[in-house]
Amino acid sequence: MTLVYLEGIAKTYGHKQPIAALKDFSLQVDSGEMIAIMGKSGSGKSTVLNIVSGIDELEQGIYQFGQQMITALSSEQRTRFRREQIGFVLQHFALIEEYTVFANIALPLRLQRMKKKQIQEKVNKIAEELDIARHLTKYPKELSGGEAQRVAIARAIVHEPKLILADEPTGALDEENEKTIMTIMKRLHDEGKTIIIVTHDQSVADVCERTVRIQDGKNLEESGVCMYEKN
Repeated sequence: MTLVYLEGIAKTYGHKQPIAALKDFSLQVDSGEMIAIMGKSGSGKSTVLNIVSGIDELEQGIYQFGQQMITALSSEQRTRFRREQIGFVLQHFALIEEYTVFANIALPLRLQRMKKKQIQEKVNKIAEELDIARHLTKYPKELSGGEAQRVAIARAIVHEPKLILADEPTGALDEENEKTIMTIMKRLHDEGKTIIIVTHDQSVADVCERTVRIQDGKNLEESGVCMYEKN
């Protein structure tokens, strides 16, 4: 079943000197798929994630998520959609420094107004699975890069979203931690999670089922290169 369907997407930033980030971009991701989006800096990769997550409102085109037409949602409805259906993993972790590891992981659950006992159970369970239970009372500044990224992954999946979006998830890590994080991502995929990873790293893309290449905000098939490359 198709989970993410984008067709003819356009997005421009700025008013005085507008920059076209996406131009007639299309993408289809099936439920349970793990794909990579690759392209040079400024090619529009991160804008795709902003559109898929509902952060940015598209100016042209169609966006359907499962049976839900995201194109028709208000800003408030897109925020609710993002909180309930999307999990984020970012390059620089985006952990709240004033919160403990436990509180960082629990944040999506608190936004859903889940009961304290349920939050405790879910956070403890995911922390055990990702081998970070011993860090729950620590603060982000006390963690290594690899540990911080595992916390970020825990936060991204603790509320059981339908889709995980990862923007350069290994970009700030050394080779050993990169392998650890990608092993976790592959395991999540094997468990049936749908994952979209933006990366410039071919070794990360190689872990995914297929790679979508983007250039100047467009699918590369417009340049005569196959849009989907089976890995």
